[in-house]
Amino acid sequence: MPSATALANGELLLLYAFLAIVALIVLIARFKLNPFIALIVVSLAMGVAAGMPLPTIVTSFQNGVGGVLGFIAVVVALGTMLGKLLAESGGAERIAKTLIDLFGEKRVHWAIMFVAFIVGMPVFFQVGFVLLVPLVFAIAKRTGTSLIMVGVPLVAGLSIVHGIVPPHPAAMLAVGAFKADVGLTIIYAIIVGLPAAALAGPIYGKWISPRIKLPEHNPLAEQLVGQPREDLPGFGVSVFTVLLPVILMVGSSLADLTLAAGTPLRNTLNFIGNPVISLLVALLVAFWTFGVRRGFDRDQLLKFTTDCLAPTATILLVIGAGGGFNRVLLDSGVGKAIADLALQLQVPLLVLAFVVASVIRVATGSATVALTTAAGIVAPIAAAVPGTVRPELLVLATGAGSIILSHVNDSGFWLIKEYFNMSVEQTLKTWTALETILAVSAFCFTLLLAAVVGTGASP
Repeated sequence: MPSATALANGELLLLYAFLAIVALIVLIARFKLNPFIALIVVSLAMGVAAGMPLPTIVTSFQNGVGGVLGFIAVVVALGTMLGKLLAESGGAERIAKTLIDLFGEKRVHWAIMFVAFIVGMPVFFQVGFVLLVPLVFAIAKRTGTSLIMVGVPLVAGLSIVHGIVPPHPAAMLAVGAFKADVGLTIIYAIIVGLPAAALAGPIYGKWISPRIKLPEHNPLAEQLVGQPREDLPGFGVSVFTVLLPVILMVGSSLADLTLAAGTPLRNTLNFIGNPVISLLVALLVAFWTFGVRRGFDRDQLLKFTTDCLAPTATILLVIGAGGGFNRVLLDSGVGKAIADLALQLQVPLLVLAFVVASVIRVATGSATVALTTAAGIVAPIAAAVPGTVRPELLVLATGAGSIILSHVNDSGFWLIKEYFNMSVEQTLKTWTALETILAVSAFCFTLLLAAVVGTGASP
């Protein structure tokens, strides 16, 4: 058990983290300080307040920036190039037109949610987002619908599967920690995730969209929409090119489940199923399907892939600084303080899993850290009282808590803000609110599912 002194120090750290988050919001929203600068200043101040050695603070921040950008920068760059070719070739317009014809303009936001839910199952949130956001821009432009009304269902569908559905890495780690059945966890996650995504996506998106007025000029949207074309590519080839990374990642996941470790075929499938490699392969294919076959020459393709990167520079800097802030919070001991506090709570296991993951998520800004850390805290407690709660439900409750209340210490917050060209206040009203609705509704549906399937050990 943690000592009283440790708990007191932990409470002080949590207070510092709360004040750092408030200061960050005030600096950006009230004093209009550039988010990149504000994140650096607040990160350094948080490290000093927490008593970290000065050189360690800088190193921690740099490691956080590098850790985030090492993956995100490549994904955003490759995904943006693929999106640009999708736009210029008319592929995005073709997919948008087909979805509108199938579902109707009034229900197209529901279509986007289901597409995001399906596409998001095998891919990381950021990969799914950069793949599908050109469709959001295209549909919004073609129908005259608010970008928020179409965009909120997209991120809701992607976020819920990222948080609770295996084979996402954090969810798979939680499955292992709780010794849950993978297949049953996936089934339960779909039962819980779809209605939660509906509430936070199309339903909330329709309500909030009239209340958010975005700037008319969106540099990234202009890059990813393209000019209207008469000769559009086929729907099949457009969908295939966009979903090729998803197909390759699914192949990698199936290889992990069916092939022995170390075999040449599994190693090859794992390699091409890596998010970076799969996006690169799709981009190379797009040079043919969206480039050469649409009549573009080498100079035009070079121009497309160069021009579209300019608007991503600011996005990447802000996302990287958000990752630096996240790392300083973790290295300062905020995560351990939450773990110590959680051990003092006397609450039902499902509630404990949700609360612990929620607090870690709010404090650190990372859904992955929240889910993996909370699973590590709660799993030994669950193992001490076997048969009281289905392990699959514990995975869902922990995953639901890990996506709650995304705010300024989450790199995803800045990704959404910059792509949709929103203010911090608007991002809090849209992204932060939908994440909270998503988490709370998913947890409530998990409790309802527990009442139906029982809380005993899984068969």
